[in-house]
Amino acid sequence: MTKAVSRKIGGGIESYLRRIFGLMTGAVLVTALTTFIMLITGAFTTLINGSGGLSVTYYIITFAGLGLSIWAQMRAFSMKPTTAMLLLFLYSIFMGIAITPMILVSSGLSIIIALVLAAVMFACMALFGYKTVKDLSFLGVFLFLGLIGLILVGIVSMFFPMGETFSQIVCLIGVLIFALFAAYDMQTLKNAYYTLSNGEQKDQLAVLGALHMYISFVAMFEYLLGLLNSRD
Repeated sequence: MTKAVSRKIGGGIESYLRRIFGLMTGAVLVTALTTFIMLITGAFTTLINGSGGLSVTYYIITFAGLGLSIWAQMRAFSMKPTTAMLLLFLYSIFMGIAITPMILVSSGLSIIIALVLAAVMFACMALFGYKTVKDLSFLGVFLFLGLIGLILVGIVSMFFPMGETFSQIVCLIGVLIFALFAAYDMQTLKNAYYTLSNGEQKDQLAVLGALHMYISFVAMFEYLLGLLNSRD
């Protein structure tokens, strides 16, 4: 391979990765802005029922966001990249609303610590996934099963509160699973770039990748914040 071709390929994947992380960062900012608006306008009261628990509205928004995420991933390669981007930012709005109750009961220090830890862990695991020569594909099945387990535990906990110790264990497992997802998805996205020759497919994959990385980062933040809250 000539140096010119090597530079072209390197520049291509760098642009591709910048697009992924640019979209992901944009989605995170939309989530933060949504949560901020919910808090300063008092709109968060629609997420809380009269007894101080979570309202029906909260559950509708949470499950609608989950459904949108699943649908968008299934349809990623059959819609235009611009449409996929709009769905990504719509999902980030849903997430901003969904995490508002957790932010509401958290201290400012806990939020900052969770955010910094999530950012550092995410960056380290994504870099590991990009740099490592070890094939991480074997993690796919285990991570998927772990994700299903976390979703089921989350649904059950909506109706049957968990004990403090069990909650801490779930949070630790959640952080581990999504940290590994960051590395696994990073390597998968890197490898997929070299297998796709169609420019539109690469654009579609970039948006899908941004969604995956966004979910991992936000989930790590949520579980870390939950862990810190359980210790307060």
